[in-house]
Formats: sequence, C-alpha cells, structure tokens
Amino acid sequence: MVRVTCTGMRGLSLLPGLCFLLSLSGAVARQIKGTCTHCPQNGLCVNNTHCTCKPGYISSSKEKYFSYPFETCEEITPKTTNGTKEMQRVIEATETLLTNKPGLKEMRNITLTVTTILQDVESKVLNASLAAPDQETQKVQNSIVAVETRVVTDNCSKEVILSLNAQVNSMEIHCKDVIQGDIKGSSAVAFISYSSLGKIINATSFEEMNEKVYLNSQVVSAAIGPKKNTSLSQPVVLSFQHMKVNPRNKKIFCVYWKSTKEGNRWSKDGCALKQTNKTHTICNCTHLSSFAVLMAFHDQEEDPALTVITYVGLSFSLLCLLLAALTFLLCKAIQNTSTSLHLQLSLCLFLAHLLFLTAIDRTENKLLCAIIAGALHYLYLASFTWMLLEGLHLFLTARNLTVVNYSSINKFMKWLMFPVGYGVPAVIVAISAASRPHLYGTPDRCWLHLDQKFIWAFLGPVCAIFCVNFVFFLMVFWILKRKLSSLNSEVSTIRNIKMLTVKATAQFFILGCAWCLGILQVGPAARVMAYLFTIINSLQGFFIFLVYCLLSQQVQKWFGEIIKSKSESEIYTLSSRFGPDSKPSEVK
Repeated sequence: MVRVTCTGMRGLSLLPGLCFLLSLSGAVARQIKGTCTHCPQNGLCVNNTHCTCKPGYISSSKEKYFSYPFETCEEITPKTTNGTKEMQRVIEATETLLTNKPGLKEMRNITLTVTTILQDVESKVLNASLAAPDQETQKVQNSIVAVETRVVTDNCSKEVILSLNAQVNSMEIHCKDVIQGDIKGSSAVAFISYSSLGKIINATSFEEMNEKVYLNSQVVSAAIGPKKNTSLSQPVVLSFQHMKVNPRNKKIFCVYWKSTKEGNRWSKDGCALKQTNKTHTICNCTHLSSFAVLMAFHDQEEDPALTVITYVGLSFSLLCLLLAALTFLLCKAIQNTSTSLHLQLSLCLFLAHLLFLTAIDRTENKLLCAIIAGALHYLYLASFTWMLLEGLHLFLTARNLTVVNYSSINKFMKWLMFPVGYGVPAVIVAISAASRPHLYGTPDRCWLHLDQKFIWAFLGPVCAIFCVNFVFFLMVFWILKRKLSSLNSEVSTIRNIKMLTVKATAQFFILGCAWCLGILQVGPAARVMAYLFTIINSLQGFFIFLVYCLLSQQVQKWFGEIIKSKSESEIYTLSSRFGPDSKPSEVK
C-alpha cells in the first residue's frame, strides 16, 4: 500500500499536483488487491461491497458509502482552521518567493513576474477565505506579507462599510460592492500588504516620466470574489503609512499597478489624493488593484526668508492698495473712467492678496480649500482682466487724440468694463469648476492643481491678456509718433497721453513681470526667480499708490488742501480757546 502525506510540503504550483498523482497511484494499487481492500486510508469496508470513512473523517465526495476507487477520506476539522492553514501556506510561499531577490532579478521581465505574483496571491487568498465561510474574518501575517479577509453571507445586513487592516495600512470598501448584488452564496474581500515588494518594483516604472519620484509606502492589494468584476459604486478608501516622514511641500501621487499589453507600470488613473499629513496619506480609488503612494523629489524646500518677505511685503502692499482705493474714491478732481479702472484693479488685488495671506494654507478642510482656491482663481483673473481694460482704454484715448470731448469713449468703457471686468473671470472659473472641481486645492496650498495641466485655466487667460495688451501698447506708441508733429498746438493733450502711456506701460510690466517670474521657477535658477517673484509681487500695491496717487499733481494738491484745512482748523481751535477775549479761570 502506498501512503502519501502532503501536509508538510510547501509550494504554490507543482506540489499540489504531485500530491494528487501520488495519491492516485496509491488508490489504484489498493484497488488491485481485492474487492474491499480498495478502501482508502482511514476508510472501512461495509458488506464487502462499499467503503465508508472512519469516525472523524469524511469522503472527498461527501458521500457516506462509496465504491469509487479514487475516493479519499479526509479528517473533519473546522472549516475556519482549514481556511487559515491554506492562507498561511500561501503567504509563506509568497515570502519564500519575494525574499529570493537574486532569482527575481535574473528574470527577463521582472514587472510581468510581479504582476503574476500579485494576481496569484489575490486568487489563492480569496479561495482560502471562501473555503471557510464560517469564519467571517481571517488575519494572517509574517515578516513580508500581511492579509485580512472578510466573508459576507448576510447580504450586508451587519455593516455598510467594511474596514480591513494589514500591517500599517487600511482599507474601507462598501459592502454592496463586495457582494455585487448577488445574495446567493458567500462573497469575500481581501486586503494584502507587502512590506518588501516596493524594493522590487520601485518608482522607476511611473507613467509620468517627467516626475522624479520614490515609493513612500508599502504596496497593498485589494480584491473581491468569487466574481472578478472590479467596478465599484463608491471609491475604495486606502490609508497608507509613510515609510519616510513626508515634508509638507512634497508632491504626492496615489497610484495603482497597471497591467497592459505595452507593459506594467504605476498609473494615477482612477486614483486621487484625499488627505495627507506628515505620517499618512489617504487615497480614493474607483477600482481594485495593487496600490501605493509615490512622492516627488524635486519640490523646493520651504525657505523662511521667502516666507518673511511674502508676509511683510504683501502686508505693506495691502496698506498701499487700501490708500490708493480711498484716494480714487474721495479725490473728486481725478474721478474719471481711467480712475474707475484703477479703483477696480486695486480692489481686486487687495482682496486677492488678503485672501492669499490669510487662507492659502488652510488645507485641513478639503471643501473649504477648494472654495479658497476658486476665489483666488477668480480674483487674480479679475485683476488681469482690469489690466486688459486699462490697455483698451489707453488705446481708445490715444486713437481719439484730436477729439476734445471723450464722452463717446467714456460711455463705451462704462458700458463695457463691469460686464467684462467681473463677468469674463466668472465664466472661466465656472467652466473650470464644473469640468474639474477636484483639481481646486492641493495637499500643500489652496490653489489650482498641476495635474492634467489644470493650471492653464489660469495661465492661459493671463498669457492671452499679456499678448493683447502688448499689441495695444505698440499701437499706442505708433499713434503717438504719427500725431506728435500734427498736434503742436495741443501740447498739454500730448503730454497727458504720454504720461498715461508711461504709467500704463510700467504697470503692465510690473504686474506681468511678477507672474512671468513665477512661471519660470524651474531648474537651477528656481530659487533666484522665487525671490524676484516674491519681491516684485510685494511691490505691486506700492507701485499703484506711488504712480497714480503720490505722483499725480491733482492728488498732491488735494492732499495739500486736506493738510491746510486741518492746520487751519487746529489754529482756529487754539485761537478760540486762548484768544484776547478769553479770561483765565480764577483759582478759589
């Protein structure tokens, strides 16, 4: 009689088949010996015609009496124990495979091999879990692999959201997505964490080759069974613990292991960053697969000097913008269409800088951060739109130099400026927010996300305004050159237009230059550009107040009258109190 014991063997693929063949040969040998001697090990002969299993054992066909020569008798043990033993064998075999790094490196296509391993482990773990439906939760762990599985047999009557943990990572999935609407039989979900797999498939296989990234979490897998359909009604929530502490200004990517005909690599498709801090990152993914967190290398470290310059400079700029706005509102001598344009530009910049200083870092609440990012997007776009209107007004004024009455221009600008100045930015922001609302707000700043080139929802209109304003300025210079000789008798008009042109040109360059320097913060000169951008951006309010208020003769005269009036009022008060008719009080 040939006896085969396979319980002590370990392996994933060849050994189960080998055990089956050896058992088969033993059964055939027993059948040849006689009528009832073909009963398997731990079996008994009944009436010299049939076999039955000894107490404590059950036939592989679950029949009490049998005559099939290849039947076996298996020990009756709780299904939970059988499932856990099978899962333990799976992760032990996986540990043996993953620790054999020299053998893995010798393989021609290591990414394909890793994909096969991930899929094989998911399948075997789910099968082991479904084989023991009486044990709702199973947890197995060693130094390399950790697994937690959940079996659902009650049509999700106990829990709506299933939470699973493996090593230092966790997952939340909606129960309905596990059973996939099928209430017949058991369904299972598995969450697997690999502590060393990231050393084999590191971040070199990232689909965005322009980003220099590294893996900063363990690799985890999520799978459901017995159906393999991975479409989810709600995103699965994955929580990763960082392998290295996350500096606040690093760029983070939630990725999954994507397998295609072209190859295997990390991809962001269907995964989005939900929340992050120095120790953990939470991701939302709309499908099941193997996941990880990648982190960028190249983001600049936070510079304390830049922070001080930003807060001090913008605070001073806010004061200047406030004084400029009050001047434009109260000084009646300079109130005209041009002043109205200056006033709206000052207000938009004031609100944008104020919101930037007070709320750019409010990333704790994702919804609030998105609203702040949208408001900043709108206010800065409005500022540039008012710059465009200033350029248009300058061009129309220069074009009508010979016209004494500018009423037609003023009427046109008054009809045009408010719908354009505040309406166009609103339309751009509305379209951007409706198409990609999740890209408002980043983990570090409440501003537009760089993913999917969303930043061009701001840079695109800004670049277009630069180009149009540049054309306006060239045309103004050309008009002035043509008409200077023919307008000798109107020297004052030409002098005013020249001054207006110089002011508008200087404003265009100081506002435009700041944002150009912001765009150029890349490469070796990034730090220098960052300092120039911060300094020039901080001077915008001071420049507007200096050029349009302090250097204006009309405003200087207005300030002089205010000071003179105040001085006369103080002199009158003093004279009324201590004049010749006043009598000193007597001391009694």
